[in-house]
Amino acid sequence: MIKDLLDVKRWEAFFKVLPTEYIPGFVVTLKVALAGLLLALALGVIFGMLSTTKIKICRFIARVYVEFFQNTPLVVQVFFYYACLPYVIGGRVPKFVLGVIGVGIYHGAYISEVIRTGIEAVPKGQFEAAYSQGFNYLQTMWYIILPQTMKMILPPLTNQALNLVKNTSVLAMIAGMDLMYHADSWGSDRGYFVQAYLPCALLYFLICFPLARLARYLEIRAKRTPVPKKPKGVA
Repeated sequence: MIKDLLDVKRWEAFFKVLPTEYIPGFVVTLKVALAGLLLALALGVIFGMLSTTKIKICRFIARVYVEFFQNTPLVVQVFFYYACLPYVIGGRVPKFVLGVIGVGIYHGAYISEVIRTGIEAVPKGQFEAAYSQGFNYLQTMWYIILPQTMKMILPPLTNQALNLVKNTSVLAMIAGMDLMYHADSWGSDRGYFVQAYLPCALLYFLICFPLARLARYLEIRAKRTPVPKKPKGVA
């Protein structure tokens, strides 16, 4: 292992493919992560709201979505989309779209639970006050509840974004042209596993470490007790 790590010829071979394979794969991973996160947030908000309504059928639908996607492996879900979606839409589905759908729907289930717990943490009096002012359910959620909820759930949302980035690596199993696919393909062809996977891990680290630090910062900030400001003119 140490001998392979210090092999200059292998590293020279890696740096030749870095701009042609790794960088494009890194860009694809970023695009899938960003688009997947937007989809996950949209689904999370929708199903998080459905799970807190008084309508039983809406709560049931939200519960089925959460339980199914949380309790089945992401790899199985992505393979299912890969095999079945072409028959549903009657044509080939781009690998990028498959990746976005896969990580988006999967993490949407987790984000919906985060949003549900955030909504339930808001005092009931906020709902009653909004309804007394003539707000309907959607207006209450959009203008009153969700803004308060977002402040409380930012740390777990950031953690979900971090996990989503790492889970984009499942695209490699369906030749998704992402970072992991290029690393696995080049490493398997040449047998240069150290040079293939170590830079791959470092590139994932470049994305995930700042997110991890941000999640930690938001978590510490959320635990701080606000210090009341003294009125002006008071010593």
